[in-house]
Amino acid sequence: MAGRQSAPRRSAERAWFITGPLAILAVIWSTGLGILAGDGGTERLVGRIEHPVGAWVVAAALLVFMVVTEGSTLHFVIRRQAIIATLTEIPLVLALFYLQPLTVVLIFTLATLISQLRRRVGMAKASFNVAKTAAATSLAGLVLQALPPMTDAGPRTLANLFIAVSTITLVTFAAVIVVVTLIQGAQAGWEMTRTAAPNLVVAGANVSVGLIVLIALVSTWWSLLLLALLASGLALVGKSYAQFFRQHRTLADMYDLTRAMTQSGQDGTLTDVMLGRVRSLMQAEYATLWLPAQGRHPEVLLTARVDDPGLLDLGRTPLIARRLAVQEKRTVAVGGRLDGDEEVRAALRADGAKDVIVAPLRSGQAVIGTLEVVNRLSDSTHFLPGDVPVFETIAAHVAVALENSRLVDRLRHDAYHDGLVNLPNRRRMTEALEEAVRVRAPGEVVAVLLFDVDGLRQVNESLGHAAGDEVLTEVASRLRSCAPAAALVGRIGGDEFLVTLRAENAEAATELAAELREQIQDQMVFGTLVLDVDTAVGVAVHPDHGNDPETLLRRVDLAATAAKSTPGSIQLFNPALESRSMHRLGLAGDLRRALDNGELEVYFQPKVTLDDRRLVGVECLARWEHPAHGPVSPEDFVAVAEHTGQLERLTEAVLREGLRRSRDWAADGGSLAVSVNLSARTLIDQHFPDRVQELLAEYGVAPELLTFEIKEAGVLDGTNRPMPTLRRLREVGVRLSVDDFGTGYSSLSYLRRLPVDEVKVDRSFVQGMATDPVDLAIVNAVVTLSQQFGLTVVAEGVESELTLELLQDIGCQIGQGFLFSRPLPYERLEAWIGAQVEPETAAASDVRRLRAVP
Repeated sequence: MAGRQSAPRRSAERAWFITGPLAILAVIWSTGLGILAGDGGTERLVGRIEHPVGAWVVAAALLVFMVVTEGSTLHFVIRRQAIIATLTEIPLVLALFYLQPLTVVLIFTLATLISQLRRRVGMAKASFNVAKTAAATSLAGLVLQALPPMTDAGPRTLANLFIAVSTITLVTFAAVIVVVTLIQGAQAGWEMTRTAAPNLVVAGANVSVGLIVLIALVSTWWSLLLLALLASGLALVGKSYAQFFRQHRTLADMYDLTRAMTQSGQDGTLTDVMLGRVRSLMQAEYATLWLPAQGRHPEVLLTARVDDPGLLDLGRTPLIARRLAVQEKRTVAVGGRLDGDEEVRAALRADGAKDVIVAPLRSGQAVIGTLEVVNRLSDSTHFLPGDVPVFETIAAHVAVALENSRLVDRLRHDAYHDGLVNLPNRRRMTEALEEAVRVRAPGEVVAVLLFDVDGLRQVNESLGHAAGDEVLTEVASRLRSCAPAAALVGRIGGDEFLVTLRAENAEAATELAAELREQIQDQMVFGTLVLDVDTAVGVAVHPDHGNDPETLLRRVDLAATAAKSTPGSIQLFNPALESRSMHRLGLAGDLRRALDNGELEVYFQPKVTLDDRRLVGVECLARWEHPAHGPVSPEDFVAVAEHTGQLERLTEAVLREGLRRSRDWAADGGSLAVSVNLSARTLIDQHFPDRVQELLAEYGVAPELLTFEIKEAGVLDGTNRPMPTLRRLREVGVRLSVDDFGTGYSSLSYLRRLPVDEVKVDRSFVQGMATDPVDLAIVNAVVTLSQQFGLTVVAEGVESELTLELLQDIGCQIGQGFLFSRPLPYERLEAWIGAQVEPETAAASDVRRLRAVP
């Protein structure tokens, strides 16, 4: 929008500073004319009217002629420039030829006064025009007296009259330019000076016509009849031309207005362009646009006022006129030449306005606002009945332009905002981030915080997408309310929200991420269901972690992914994350080939009883020796398998190897229970239990010798999604174990509802038992409650005799860890078992008992 503050308007009373000097000069110059007339210095040509009665008759006739020409205007268009002219110069030529100069001053001044009174012009303006006319005419009389005497209607006389009338024209223009500059400023005065040349040319043409009329009258008075006929014909032609000109100008202005609104509707300057042109087209002092509040659009009240470069946030329209236009859906037009409601007319008088037109802006059957004009320019003119349909047409165009502008704005808003939570989307956030990076001040960083909502997929699958949408809406609301005022909050993905802002350093950004995560971390209530909202937060900053939005967004996404497995769920980006991500990306194709070629190995880690160290089973662990990169972390290639759809093949490969070894061991006269890890994704595969049953039958292994270990987060995810698969596996006869128990946030009592047989205490608690009383208490609680629920407890990470003794004291049954053995290939496992079995017990029992390890 243009500036809302308008320059202070200068009062029209300043015209008195010009009117006074002009009046004084008129008196002085008229006195000089009187002195010259008394000295006999007014000898004129032979055609001068000598008889007093005849002179006054001619003077009266010329007075009427001057009044008529003062009130008549002609409109011309020359090279697309509109010129407004009067015919005052014609009677001036005749008056200066036939009458005394002082008489000319008198009748011309009187004609101007009559014209001003007819137009009901204000005192200041009327006084200026009268003083200007008197001064210019008296000066012209002095100029005429200074020129050589006029003895006939010859060239010298014509030249004298041309010079005298031109003097009046020049003085008039000069006075008007000075007063306009004084009232409206130097720019307005310069514009008038720049456009004065065409009007001077028209004035010169009028003088020439006057001289032609004079020659005709000097030749014979009968020419007056012919001239009257010619003038009547020209008047009719002029009236027709004026009407045609007004229509043409209105159509041209309407076309320009429509084109300007079409162009400005795309760059957001529609109101500025439209109101200025409407005010100019209707020749009004005020043009106002009023739009009520609608949706996200606030109320609009803007006014273009003549001589003000900007828009004002006020209006001169009486409120009753606007109310009638909206309620009755009709145009309200009241003024000196317009009929209308008396209440509106009374409100106009009370407000000091003379006329108003208010047109409703329609969109179909609805009224979306009003377009208003107040006060026709010039004190003597008013809006006419013919202006009402023109204004209604303008209002129709404006309504269409506004609707189109709002449609474009809505489309632009939709293109840059998320439809669900009404936050900026990825496109808008990327542009904002690009701008922030470009204008970053020294000593600060541009922080990018990515909040990844945990568990949204489970909510969608368990409660429906409507509940998931409610979760996202609530998270968006909390982020908006908790984020600093200078931050920009947006949604860039299904469950990802981005916050960008300026911070002092990366540490400050990380602290802010922790504060926001804590503030938005709260329960959500959906009917009778209560959900805990949690997020993982990745943090990246410019310039430390990237110089462009694409890099920053990619790296903050890596940090958010890493935050899911980080204590506190907040991760500041570091290069190792990107290296690991790129490494995983490169492993996708290699993993597929490794599975095709059987390059993955399965290692086995013993599980033993803690009281007598009997071998009760082994855990099957996949290992991959990459030909180029060497050993690949299981966490890496399992993650690659999950994201590339190869998890099912990987799980089956490990399961086949474990079942095969269990079968081979049974063939040697023993039994080997095997445990295989399952991913949470496998638990939602309804066909997996059938596949397990087929493999058990294929290898001839009893179901009770197979245990599936599922991480706590996969079993206790707050939903019932894993339950059908768990129950089917239980029906098959295999055993189920909860792995890494204690790292999640679930209650121990939740285990009662799960079809599991075993709980594995996470190594982080087991390894801290000897030094941390809290870890010892946690392990003790898990062992005690699990045994009460009838579950077997396996302690992971047993690496010292002290830990072993503590576990024995609290009653833990089975252990697994480096104290007994690392994961081993099957051949080394057999050798290890053979080396650990006590010879004296080998023949006495089939149970393989391990020798005590010092």
